[in-house]
Parts: sequence; C-alpha cells; structure tokens
Amino acid sequence: MYSLLLLVLSFCLPYSSLGTGQWCYDIQNVDCGPATWKNDYAKCGLNKQSPINIVTKKAKFDENLTPFIFHGYDHVDHWSIGNNGHTVTVTLNEGITIKGGNLPHTYKAAQFHYHWGTDTDPGSEHTIDGEQYPMEMHIVHYNEKYGSLENALNRPDGVAVLGFLFEKSNENNEGMNLFIQALKSVSKSGDSGQLKSFALNKLIPDREKLKKYYRYQGSLTTPGCDEAVIWTVFAELIPISKNQLNSFSASLFYNDSEPMKLNFRPVQKLNDRPVYVSDSAMRLFNAVWLSVILAIWTSIFFN
Repeated sequence: MYSLLLLVLSFCLPYSSLGTGQWCYDIQNVDCGPATWKNDYAKCGLNKQSPINIVTKKAKFDENLTPFIFHGYDHVDHWSIGNNGHTVTVTLNEGITIKGGNLPHTYKAAQFHYHWGTDTDPGSEHTIDGEQYPMEMHIVHYNEKYGSLENALNRPDGVAVLGFLFEKSNENNEGMNLFIQALKSVSKSGDSGQLKSFALNKLIPDREKLKKYYRYQGSLTTPGCDEAVIWTVFAELIPISKNQLNSFSASLFYNDSEPMKLNFRPVQKLNDRPVYVSDSAMRLFNAVWLSVILAIWTSIFFN
C-alpha cells in the first residue's frame, strides 16, 4: 500500500499538492505557463518560491552545513518509472534516507525527476551567478516524522530536495545509461514501467564531492508551489553528453506529438531570504579568489 501511494503521488506531480487548474510550461503554451500558475494555485504567488538564482558572493557561510549522511543510496533495487505529463519520475522504495547537513530530522527519499533543455538551450531551474545549466535533477525526500510526502507538504520542514546541476561533456555519463535506455518505455503521458536494477548513487557524484552545497528555504517548483522545501543545491556538476541530453526530448512527450523539453520554472525573487553555503563550498570559493589575488600580486611585483 505504501509503495502504491508513492507511485500515485509521483504521477500527480514532480512533488506537488494537487489543485483543479491546468498548468504547463511556456514551451507548450504561455497561457498556462509559469507566469499564470498563481491564478489557479495561490501559493505560487507567495514570497518563498523556488527556484532562485544563487549569487555565490552573497551566500553566507554556515558551519552547521556538515556533509550529508546517505543511507541506502548504494542499494541496488528495482524502481517504477513514469511519465506524468510534465517530466519523467522514478518512485523510490523504502530504505533510502538522508540526514546531517543541518537537516532537522531524518528524511526519506520518495522519488527523483529531471528538468532539462535542448542541446542549444539550457533547462535547469536553479541558476548560479546567473548561469543556467543544461539539466537539473531533484531527489525528493520527506521528513519521516510526518509519515508521508503528502502530510509533509503542509510543514515548513516537511520536504528536503537535493538539487544537482549538469554540464555538457564530450563523453557519455556511463552511470546514466540504464536510466536513459528506459525513457522510451514511458514516452507518453501516463506511461509507466520498471527500471532495471541499479543503485541511486550511480546517478550522482561521489560523496566526497558533495560537501560543497548551497542551502535556502523555498518551495516546490511546480503547482501547488507549497513552501515546504529545505533546498540543497550542490556545487559539483554532473557530466552529460549531448546525445544523452537529447535522449530526453527525443524519447519523452508532453502528449502524443509534442517533445518534452524546456520543462523548467524560471527563477523567482529571493526577497529577504538568506542563502547559505557549506564550509567546503566557502573554502573552494575563497581558494579561487586567493589564487586570483596571488596571481595579480605576482604579476605586479615580479614582472
């Protein structure tokens, strides 16, 4: 019953509370695109919306942003994959959790999904210093004390989403091959199927590379835009080849003939929200600037 509930939720949203209005992305029809969502989903017009543009030099160092503790990410398992008409989603089985990272509790993984562009147009939701990336992956977790994703959406600490940005590579990302091969099995809205067994950590960077991240309080990036999300956006980029990226829009469709692409919500106003950066990310940022300063100093005094 639990697995069935999560499967139903994954088809209803990338992770949203349902309403009666219809919504879409601008590539489909601007009349139901992101600028109009607040007309049918009032929360989409509130002040703590996601995604945002992360300005690295304004991010505040937080020593409490320690490395995450991942449990079950290395378990090889079968999962359900589906096309919900907005993205491709994978429903995760029980036993996958995260804690640490200054999260207030242990969070259970419910599902993951993607937002993407084309080989010429970027499609990530979050941007860093104004740069939009080819793709973004969201792994959605809910606070286990609330019992379900649906219940957690009503709580400000209810949901923790891990966001991973992608960069184009000349080589295929071998860890994504099994997942990409399954896309054609769920080409149409409402299609579902089973993935071949693999571990979730095959899709993300090694844990040692995940110490660098940004943190802020935000919302779902799809209607109903519930402001229940503790966002973590990692600094480490995931490589993906042009052919792999194109496989998403070539294999998946919004309807029978409309390729699924550019399925992202534009960045929202930050308003008065702080954005924090982990120790490792701040050290990396400072190290880069230190090297620049030293190079300038050396060129002035020794040339």
